[in-house]
Amino acid sequence: MNHTLKKILLGSLVASCLSLPVMAHEGGNHDKATVSEEKATVSLTPSRVTNPDVVANEEKARAYFTDLELVTQEGETVKFFSDVLKDKIVVINFIFTNCEGACPLATQKLTAVRDMMEGEFNGPLRFVSISLDPERDSPAALKDFAKKYHADQKEWLFLTGNTDNVTRIIKILGQFTPNLESHSTLMLAGDVRTAHWLKIPPQALPLGIAEKLRLLLAERG
Repeated sequence: MNHTLKKILLGSLVASCLSLPVMAHEGGNHDKATVSEEKATVSLTPSRVTNPDVVANEEKARAYFTDLELVTQEGETVKFFSDVLKDKIVVINFIFTNCEGACPLATQKLTAVRDMMEGEFNGPLRFVSISLDPERDSPAALKDFAKKYHADQKEWLFLTGNTDNVTRIIKILGQFTPNLESHSTLMLAGDVRTAHWLKIPPQALPLGIAEKLRLLLAERG
């Protein structure tokens, strides 16, 4: 069962966008999935980060998403909001390195999206893969996984770390399940600057994902 968000960020934005149903990791019927692609928006017009409204928006996002420390595949310690989300348009998915089904497929799908977007990928766009098994997924294990699926590059962060920190962040993102094998295969895409978040279901095609990311990029002006 999904973790129920207990706070409200920017009205009902995050609650409506990140409280996502969990789908089966293995053996799920994606054709019968009740999860729909939805978007949430706020009235704030995208503007420069120096705009006081945008600064306030980011401070609320920092408080909500937290600055808990995680560790990248390079062994670098990062703060979740300040170093991972801030100033970026992110695609977030959830994996574990011992996975032999959905996780490799999702990673391969994102590599296809990355290739489609070429130069756009190394601008504000970033992919973030969060380990659901931080006790076993060391930075070295994540780096090996990333290399295996051609995903080891600067703007694709594979994150692990202290189990309590990782679990809390996964719960904040609405993707926690105590059963590793039935974890969510949904992805999240969003921009904390504009407070616009999208749910991307597992059956989405790379071309469709790329189109949605270009919309988020266009909102930046």
